[in-house]
Amino acid sequence: MKFLGLTIDSTMSSKEHLAALTSKLNKVCFAIREFKTFMTRRVLKMVYFSYFHSIMSYGIIFWGSTHLSNDIFKIQKRIIRTITNKCKHDSCHQLFKLHILTLPAQYIFSLLMFVIKYKDFFPSNSDIHNQNTRYNHNLHLSTTNPTLVQKGALHSGIKIYNHLPMHIKSLSNDLKHFKSKLKIFLQEQSLYSLEEFYQLTSNEFYPYVPCNGNL
Repeated sequence: MKFLGLTIDSTMSSKEHLAALTSKLNKVCFAIREFKTFMTRRVLKMVYFSYFHSIMSYGIIFWGSTHLSNDIFKIQKRIIRTITNKCKHDSCHQLFKLHILTLPAQYIFSLLMFVIKYKDFFPSNSDIHNQNTRYNHNLHLSTTNPTLVQKGALHSGIKIYNHLPMHIKSLSNDLKHFKSKLKIFLQEQSLYSLEEFYQLTSNEFYPYVPCNGNL
């Protein structure tokens, strides 16, 4: 069945939705490839955000962490190479730094904006216990075993939020600045996976270093 533009089956799988999404995005990719000789890169980026990005990012918090999203990411890399006139074997890491978020980064961004918007509904660790620890202001992540729950938007959103660098997390009560700093951070990192984000933002790999107010 379809619910608010998302195709859902009896097992809560995103397979059918992503199959339809793949078909739509491949058509956009084909159209841009056919007309790119008549458009400047600036216009191609406008077309990308108007058609490809709007379709790709819709409902991404519900399917962006599944292994099937890799097929959508491959299409996104293909269209970025088309826009920048690169060969199919060229790396896209630097190309994504042109103010375009990778699919994994867009998933993180959309999910965190959802968490921040409804942050008052998420209890913090300080609401659960009185112990004064460095993680006291993190959101409380309940222990859960079912894989479906762990991959859900609520559980994943809390986990990702808690992994944010402190200089971004500290802006959680200022939606405008939080959104701006988060987007800059994700654009600069050009993430290719959620695991890469967790590794980067762990205390061991990503110590906080002030940068004169800029990321």
